[in-house]
Amino acid sequence: MKSIRIKILVLAASLMGFAPVAHAQLKGVLGGLKKVEDVKDKTEKNFDVTPEEEAQIGAQVSANVRQKYGVVQDPEIHKYVALVGTTLAHRTESTVTWHFIVLDTDGVNAFAAPGGYIHITRGALSLLKNESELAGVLGHELIHVTKRHAINSLRATKGSQFAQQKTGVKDDPALIQRMADELTKIVLAGYGRDQELESDSQGFALAAKAGYDPAGLRKFLGALNDRNKDSQAKQGLFASHPEMQERLDKLDAAITKDKSGSTAVLAERFGMRVKYAAVDLGKIAVVADGTKGLTDDSSSDNSKKDDADKKDDKKSDDKKPSRFSLGGLKNATSGGNDSKQSASVSGSGGSRGVDRELNAKGGSNPAAVAVMITDAELAAFIREGNLHG
Repeated sequence: MKSIRIKILVLAASLMGFAPVAHAQLKGVLGGLKKVEDVKDKTEKNFDVTPEEEAQIGAQVSANVRQKYGVVQDPEIHKYVALVGTTLAHRTESTVTWHFIVLDTDGVNAFAAPGGYIHITRGALSLLKNESELAGVLGHELIHVTKRHAINSLRATKGSQFAQQKTGVKDDPALIQRMADELTKIVLAGYGRDQELESDSQGFALAAKAGYDPAGLRKFLGALNDRNKDSQAKQGLFASHPEMQERLDKLDAAITKDKSGSTAVLAERFGMRVKYAAVDLGKIAVVADGTKGLTDDSSSDNSKKDDADKKDDKKSDDKKPSRFSLGGLKNATSGGNDSKQSASVSGSGGSRGVDRELNAKGGSNPAAVAVMITDAELAAFIREGNLHG
């Protein structure tokens, strides 16, 4: 629309002093342009999905992420992460069914997909020092879900496109796949500045509300920042705005004001369950440049996009947010439907260099690991940690 406005302004300048009919024609063009913009704004605002549809789409986004990184095939680590996550989720007002997935990669990251799908990498777990830090990271990701950051980001970038196509998502597998592919790009790229700061502030508060030391997230991010300070390229979680120092400063201020009185750190319990060895940033294996995979349009129906889609993609790229994230609870906490492994995406390259965190090599098995948590197990876990039930 910006380029169109520029052309209209140029036309307006050229018509100054000409006959009234020319001005009338210009007025008509401007009026038509405004109508187009009004329709676009209206369709974007009206675009939405139901909770059922969001769960369907989120399951496919999770399948995409699992294809990229693989899943650690260890029920015990999944159950532990799910117990911590479920403890936090009980403190929210969300009614989604939560799924906690440990991704099989040395890259340090965490991803929140619509519908309650929370992913954390083996690499992230290896750098955490205690359960309060894990709770801080998971709390951040839970807020991405409860605030529907992924769906809101999709609405802002391609709302008009999907609003025109949406005639019942649950009965249109192709549309579900297409929306999931777009959302996967958003989830992997990271959310916008305001969304990330919101997840920081409310995520740490959620952990504190559950009884965890509110400084957990801040301590982990600080340690991770120190780990990456000598890197020539900003990696993974740090290819972001606002800059990490602003993020840490805001957390410091919020923690100072925290009145929860929560103190649970639980380093010993964490150490008994998480035994991964951290890998130096420079030694993280990455996928070779040029490998086809999740975001390679030539490998899927994305190669058949029409011209309108391509224009939307360019617009989305221009506004692309930078990576900032690490974005009935009695039910099974699993990773969704099984799917076949696909090739991983290539490194980002360019002036930033290869993003070793985001493009870290993943495992070969994307199959979900389903675990069950009973009320009695959750109550015992909370009681053992002296947490808030």
